Amino acid sequence: MGAAHWHSHVELNLLESGEMTYLFNGRRERVEAGRLVLFWAAIPHRTVDVQPRSPLICAYIPLADFLALPLDRAFKRSLMQGQLLAAPIPDDLDIGLAGRWVRDWDRAEPRYRRLVADEVMLRVRRFSLALGDRSAAPRPPHASSPHLPVERVETLVNLIHAHFDEPLSLPRIAQLAGVHPSTAEAAFRRVLGIPVNEYLLRYRLVQALHLLSDGDDPILQIAFACGFGSASRFYSAFKERTGTTPRQFRSRMRG
Repeated sequence: MGAAHWHSHVELNLLESGEMTYLFNGRRERVEAGRLVLFWAAIPHRTVDVQPRSPLICAYIPLADFLALPLDRAFKRSLMQGQLLAAPIPDDLDIGLAGRWVRDWDRAEPRYRRLVADEVMLRVRRFSLALGDRSAAPRPPHASSPHLPVERVETLVNLIHAHFDEPLSLPRIAQLAGVHPSTAEAAFRRVLGIPVNEYLLRYRLVQALHLLSDGDDPILQIAFACGFGSASRFYSAFKERTGTTPRQFRSRMRG
């Protein structure tokens, strides 16, 4: 993955063998073979380290379908807040199951593809139960990296997370990080493949999703609390990135 990748689906990943590392929501997340991971892919993410011969199986769940699943609200909220959720332990049964999903999907027959979709949804429900009360599995220590741009981007992302509700610009973020704006932008584009301001927008949306799903604050109040300068900007960005309106999203979360 040469640049940051994002889309509105919820993504279920399974490595058949080997290891890989995501740069996701400002953190390096190691993914090992046989251990399911689940995350909301609207948050820009990319791989920064992949072992050779590490085949990855991905299932993409439309956001509306995920929200309609009978899952614990805390589980949904963790995902919408930008957590990468990992199964407690690797499971060889998942490798066999995911391999069958690929074979059945490749048949290109509607009846088999419907079975795959149903089984993926059931596996997400079991995934939620396996995590129990934990909002996420314990994270392994960050892998050391000799690459300064990755470390610089982690610093920039952490600053965005800490100040997203304030008036922010690229020069202000760079000032907080103690680097020149062009240096900050170049590092961000090199590592994530997107501008700093695009990441800031998406992080603000993630926070708005959390507030919409976990409270009764007026939508306009949420927009301003998440750093959006106007209601029209908030509604436009929200609809473009999620395919739904803030009010519809709130309704689905509480369905």
